[in-house]
Amino acid sequence: MAILVGVDVGGTFTDILIFDSDTGKVRVVKTPSTLEDQSIGFLCGIEASGVDVSRIQRIIHGTTVGTNAVLERKGSNVGLITTKGFRDVLEMRRRERAQTWGLWGDYKPLVPRKWRFEVGQRVLADGSVREELNEQEVLAAAEALKAAGVESLAVCFLHSYANASHEKRAVELLRSVWPNAYISASYDILPEIREWERTSTTVVNAYIQPKIDHYLSLLQKRLADNGYTHDVSIIQSNGGVMSSDTARHKSVNTVLSGPAAGVIAAAQVGLSSGFPNVISADMGGTSFDVSLITDGRPSMQSEQKVEFGVVVRVPMIEITTIGAGGGSIAWMDGAGFLQVGPESAGSYPGPVAFGRGGTRPTVTDANVILGRIDADDPIGAKGTSLDVEGAKRAIEEHIAKPLGLDAYAAAEAILKVATSKMAGALRLISVERGHDPRGFALVPFGGAGPLHAAALIRECGIGTAVVPYYPGITSALGCITANVQYDYLRTVNRLLDDFDVDEAAEILRGFEAEGRRLLEESGVAVTDVEVVYQADMAYEGQTHTVLVELPQEEMTLACVQNAFEQVYAHEFSRVLENIPIRVQTLRATVIGIRPKFDLRGLIEDAEDTAPGQGDSPAPIKTRPVYFDGRFVETPVYLREHLRPGAAFDGPAIVEQLDTTTVVEPNMSCVVDSYGHLLLSVSEGTSRRLEEAGEYVLPLSSS
Repeated sequence: MAILVGVDVGGTFTDILIFDSDTGKVRVVKTPSTLEDQSIGFLCGIEASGVDVSRIQRIIHGTTVGTNAVLERKGSNVGLITTKGFRDVLEMRRRERAQTWGLWGDYKPLVPRKWRFEVGQRVLADGSVREELNEQEVLAAAEALKAAGVESLAVCFLHSYANASHEKRAVELLRSVWPNAYISASYDILPEIREWERTSTTVVNAYIQPKIDHYLSLLQKRLADNGYTHDVSIIQSNGGVMSSDTARHKSVNTVLSGPAAGVIAAAQVGLSSGFPNVISADMGGTSFDVSLITDGRPSMQSEQKVEFGVVVRVPMIEITTIGAGGGSIAWMDGAGFLQVGPESAGSYPGPVAFGRGGTRPTVTDANVILGRIDADDPIGAKGTSLDVEGAKRAIEEHIAKPLGLDAYAAAEAILKVATSKMAGALRLISVERGHDPRGFALVPFGGAGPLHAAALIRECGIGTAVVPYYPGITSALGCITANVQYDYLRTVNRLLDDFDVDEAAEILRGFEAEGRRLLEESGVAVTDVEVVYQADMAYEGQTHTVLVELPQEEMTLACVQNAFEQVYAHEFSRVLENIPIRVQTLRATVIGIRPKFDLRGLIEDAEDTAPGQGDSPAPIKTRPVYFDGRFVETPVYLREHLRPGAAFDGPAIVEQLDTTTVVEPNMSCVVDSYGHLLLSVSEGTSRRLEEAGEYVLPLSSS
């Protein structure tokens, strides 16, 4: 029996999806996250599933250990060894300010100045050596850092992307005296031009590497004690899968591990329902993560600010995050305006309604008192009940009284402010980048995403929301479906006239060979291998580059120039005549395509006697739900009773194990062949395709 397990650890819940590839059956589990040690919640969730750990063939994990270590400043003590004169690169940065319109703002580098050591050496931009490495200074720096209690080292010399010999020799010396394996060198982590970005990325790797290594070692030991005999694969920030050994070595690639898995799943959900262009919207307990997906492919970026002054430059899915989750706290600012987030109540104490000691109202509390969440049978805590009166008192005290409203109007105001913040994030990645949101479908997921999907599509003018069958564990689904991916790069920084295409092809083929080797060693089953060659290119004198795909066979200067001009013309509607072209960085991506996962396997088999069969499902009950200033008696449906082809109009509530979906008044909901709920504004947006035997919701063309 081949059992695959996808695990995503969020700020509030740990989500687990267990897939039996032999039978196609799926089990899901939600358990509270244990942020002090994520492996505890991880193991508790698998234990709660009832699956014998020894029978699991593969575990694929999206983790936030690295992200949290940076955001909470709980990484290791790091020492930086760099070129003489470049001790303060981390603080000089790009001269940006924490506050756009002010000169004030705090910045604390990950490496204190006292732990940043300079050594004599100098490599020039063309790779030539101006000053040889002072080996005694390297050893002296190591001894001083060791005596200071530093745990991890980062080595970043000027222009090492052009000639890494000094960095390699320094690492060799350091390994002879350093007490552990935590040594990160920029030639290995990011062999790319741009001193600050390269230094920052190398430092982040060193900062989180001990945390990642400790976590994965502890996790694998606990799993092994329970009979698990395989590797734990980790989701990378680029949406691909890597081995735990690679994660230990290149820990910086895990910075967006968890959110990336959700985007991968959202792309597959959109494609299965006929929407190649979608906006993924992951709303959990702490944050709201959005990403743009076009033609089934997530938008990618090469750089991400984890926080002010901390940049990570590795290939990753482009994800925008704001502090707007179910646990986000509602509060009044000094000017008397209602605000939501970014502070979150988290898992503990959590929302007031959870009864764990929380005293400040949250988005979840607002949903509870408005009847949108079933207080008698909440998600993630079946068999318990929520404290409705406690939530109501908190909203009255902190929000309603200052605004002069009753508790219900105040709760609705909290949801409207939260919706406005989330809609702003959706517009940021669509409208502000030249995309019309009406040409996209929304894929809401996370425990709280479907609660707010209807309000979001109405606010942003999006035609359809596609609610996955298991929204609350979509990121765990992404872990199951993600391909294996390895990215490589090297800066060459040459004018096209001086570009040696044969040398470039040799470099790229070397990257490809390394990627294929790692694929074989990973032990992950793949059905095919895709390889992409690319280059960062620009006109001479330009700071920013465009990404150009290169041919894998018969590469010539003419075809490279033609490829660049096509991409540049597409981006900027013109090409520049008589200006030299520069090839800055070569890139190769090796992708192991994993077996396809049929999302129809997620649909539970409804009993023959289950109510609501056919196109007109029957609700299991009704309850008062607050819409537009008043309570409305609203039908409640069970998700497992809604078979493909079922259709109903709002207002309505759809409940299931991992989330609640709200269908607002004047909206319609239909179920497609994959069990997804398709929400749209009712006026003329749904039609029945009798020949297909299912409902399709076309995007608005207006």
